[in-house]
Amino acid sequence: MNKLDQAAQVCIIIRRIGGRPHDYLWLNSTNPVLMWEEMSKAYEFQSRDIWILNCGDIKPHEYNIELFLDMAWDMDDFEKSTAVKTHMSTWAAREFGKASASEITDVLFENNRLAYIRRPEFMAWSQVEPVTKEGETELTQYHYGDEVSERINSYQNIIETTEHLYDGIPEHRKDAFYQLVYYPVIGASKLNQKWLYSFKNKFTARQGRQSANAFGALSKDAFNRIEKETSYYNTKLQNGKWNHIMTMAPRFLPVFAQPATSTVQTDDKAKLGLALEGYQMEVNDDIINSYADVLPVFNRYTNSSYFIDVFVEGNGTLNWKAKPKADWIKLSEDKGVLNTASGQVEKRIWVRIDWDKVPKGENKKEAPLGHDFQLIPPSFKVNSAIDFISEGKTTTIGVSVYNPKLEVLKNYNGFVEDKGYVSINAENFTRKNAGKEAKWELFEGMGYTNKVITALPRTATPNVNIEEIKANSPVLEYDFYTFNFGEAQVNLQAVPTHAPPHAGIGVRCAVAIDDADPVIVDFQTQGRSEAWKENVLKNATVKAAKQIVNKAGMHTLKIWMVDPGVMIDQVLIDLGGWKASYAFPKETVKK
Repeated sequence: MNKLDQAAQVCIIIRRIGGRPHDYLWLNSTNPVLMWEEMSKAYEFQSRDIWILNCGDIKPHEYNIELFLDMAWDMDDFEKSTAVKTHMSTWAAREFGKASASEITDVLFENNRLAYIRRPEFMAWSQVEPVTKEGETELTQYHYGDEVSERINSYQNIIETTEHLYDGIPEHRKDAFYQLVYYPVIGASKLNQKWLYSFKNKFTARQGRQSANAFGALSKDAFNRIEKETSYYNTKLQNGKWNHIMTMAPRFLPVFAQPATSTVQTDDKAKLGLALEGYQMEVNDDIINSYADVLPVFNRYTNSSYFIDVFVEGNGTLNWKAKPKADWIKLSEDKGVLNTASGQVEKRIWVRIDWDKVPKGENKKEAPLGHDFQLIPPSFKVNSAIDFISEGKTTTIGVSVYNPKLEVLKNYNGFVEDKGYVSINAENFTRKNAGKEAKWELFEGMGYTNKVITALPRTATPNVNIEEIKANSPVLEYDFYTFNFGEAQVNLQAVPTHAPPHAGIGVRCAVAIDDADPVIVDFQTQGRSEAWKENVLKNATVKAAKQIVNKAGMHTLKIWMVDPGVMIDQVLIDLGGWKASYAFPKETVKK
């Protein structure tokens, strides 16, 4: 949130002994592990004479500057990515005491992880170049547990931890903690929540929920908190020593403004509304075949859980209760009171399954329950329902569970299909095999999962010959089980980067399912292309390869190195069930 224009750059030049006389690297990064990755790459390629750090926003980045200087002084101390977390913990202990160093480090790493997934200045879904108004978020609010709410909660957790830490910091160190930890974390968190609550406001307003008004107010509260903390930084911190160095609206970009919000007003009498995970449409008796009254299929092997939002439409007070029709259906709450005057207008109920009580599903074909987008075969299903009762009206929500109790999966540990896809975090391989020149290694502190896997050394020889790839390249293997078969799309998410400036080196890997020949996947983008811009906004590059899953059952996905240094983050094997979402769904590990 520094108000210095990007044109005002300060360069720190570090000269090292050795290296070629004209080697240099220009770095612009705020994530310390990404900084480490770039500098270790430069060091490995013998760029050891001049390093230039772009630190236009000097005041908020004292730690990053110190990390850069320490790496430049002795890169041998930073051989592994884990050295960054050790360095930060040592720094935190020096500045704020050993007692809180570990917790401070964890907060800063989580703040960096969330910012990696979407940087605060991009949360309006607008682009800085050119300046545009806010756009539609790609974060889903009705699939995969509600990405918007999960991000709100993740930021709320680090807000509360940071506030608690601040209370325990010795008085003579409080100002330093405020400037180096508190303000950056609270500022980024509230900028996120400002937009996230505005997204919820618009979504719930379209469904006629009174909660839209509350979400709008929370968005404004987040904006006001940024205003309050920025004013404190400039006028109160160290008696105004740093006045004017911070602004809450750099270059007056739209992302820093207070979002417009919608208001729901009605004179109608209060009545119960329901909205289910998996549906943009609320439960609606007026729309025939809307199918918004059946939860997605619960899968025994992923231990699925889904939410139902209970909300008030209209004004007044209403009582509600929920009655499962089977003892294996478990609810986080089964009754409550909603009241518009008190602001208690909505409650999220989580539906889970007690699998020890569910009878085994029968192997018989049946008509799909609701619209069968789940891509779980219409067999081995056990069906029941939940009755929601309010003001004399009963609304029935269907519950269907997939419970074949397959003997082959009894002692299986690995990934399984869920609703037409298999989701894998790349670091959780089943097996890995080294190649002739390279091997797979983990980098910690980057990527959507905070870990990525890459083939090192970066100086290994690239290989595009299919037979030589199979014979000489390091390979990762992931065992998975599917309930469906047919054409699948293997989506690979990697850290976006350009190829090193060496002939023949690209940003490629190769994939195959089972014994198929490897298919080369290329992540390279050109210049400032639209693909490059989208990758920067999302901090991810996703490419896909078509494969065939020839039968239901056990399979193995293989990923080979083609070029060293490609950082694989996540994998999604889509058999046709993946719905629109910003990030890949959570891992589908057999529970």
